[in-house]
Amino acid sequence: MFNIFKPAAHKHLLPANRIDPEYKKLRLQVFLGIFIGYAGYYFVRKNFSFAVKDLQDVFGYSKAELGIAMSAISIAYGISKFLMGNVSDRSNARFFLATGLILSSLTMIFMGTVPFATSSVTIMFILLFINGWVQGMGWPPCARVVVHWFSIKERGTTMSIWNLAHNVGGFLVGPLAILGVELFMDWKAILYFPGMAALAVAILSIILIRDTPQSCGLPPIEEYKNDYPKTYKASQEKELSAKEIFFKYVLNNKLLWFIAIANAFVYLVRNGIINWAPTYLQEDKLFSASEAAWSASIYELAAIPGTLLCGIMSDKLFNGRRAPVTIIYMTLTLVAVLFYWLTPGEHKWIINLSLWTIGFLIYGPVMLIGVQALDLVPKKAAGTAAGLTGLFGYFIGDLLANAALGAIVDKSGWNMSFEAIAAACLFAILFTSFTWNKEKDFLKTR
Repeated sequence: MFNIFKPAAHKHLLPANRIDPEYKKLRLQVFLGIFIGYAGYYFVRKNFSFAVKDLQDVFGYSKAELGIAMSAISIAYGISKFLMGNVSDRSNARFFLATGLILSSLTMIFMGTVPFATSSVTIMFILLFINGWVQGMGWPPCARVVVHWFSIKERGTTMSIWNLAHNVGGFLVGPLAILGVELFMDWKAILYFPGMAALAVAILSIILIRDTPQSCGLPPIEEYKNDYPKTYKASQEKELSAKEIFFKYVLNNKLLWFIAIANAFVYLVRNGIINWAPTYLQEDKLFSASEAAWSASIYELAAIPGTLLCGIMSDKLFNGRRAPVTIIYMTLTLVAVLFYWLTPGEHKWIINLSLWTIGFLIYGPVMLIGVQALDLVPKKAAGTAAGLTGLFGYFIGDLLANAALGAIVDKSGWNMSFEAIAAACLFAILFTSFTWNKEKDFLKTR
């Protein structure tokens, strides 16, 4: 492993009177670092989609060809989040997160400034695959920071707030793309200008993030918060080998496999609804193009309060347990899906309310399954555990939501696709329920 990625060494403990003020200051600082840093990843993950129309107009690419190119990001990201998660578990989060963001930024700057980079679908696929791979270096170091700086009973709330970085970054990429085109009078600025902005964010993340409390002369978070899960041991503060992480704590952990499978179904529901919403609303519910666009946009905004509530509920009502809230949210999601599907087109306000309710609900389980993965393993295996759930979510759920549902609609119509989405809700509930009792015992405090 490169020396720059070596986990930060532990320092001598600070005097007792400095520990509390230093902990409070650094917890806020590192949280801002991972929030801003991860938002920056979205600048260079989502900007390619804004260039699709220009690529069609300039080069004559079809939507299918550009869709193939864009699929490279999901494929690479799903695999990378798992494998790079293991590397992240053995790395300094401060530099690991920034390195991934820098490499992703340079990839998109290259695509936007080098003439041949957009000259063929094959070249774009390769570049977007590289981008997707280094994008997998973003989530795991954030997980490493959270599990080291925030205890189990506050992680749900912390992660629900941090998860808003997805929404903030996804929102800002559009204005950045527009600003780039206006500044440089070049449509390719959609590709390279967000990359330039992301480079600045990477530098800021290095300034703000710190690897672990012990590297700052502070005690472990469990000691500081007096929040010890039953399985906690002081030896878990030592770095683990790749073999230990994979074979001792992740691959043989049945609970992780249950929630990873559940995550595939949750992603199928989330992306199956939103990716097809503009088309479905126009074809089946007689919405205009602008009405469908606004309905789909508000779906994303509705996720913000729903995600926050989800995390707070898991911490405050269920003492750090995640399964009960995931099951509650997915059950309500199923009800909202049925209303969205079965309501006649003339009742647009019910259709919109149902769609926005799905948006309010579905992002909570997406976030919470990631948090549950962090809870179920020692801190030093957090990135790998979350990467396993992400692998199932992106590589299986996301691809099924696009390819499989599209094929179902073509062959059997919208009703069959919604039967599949409703079934996915039930399977997500089923596999999450397998963790109900064991999670309760696993997270019992001393």
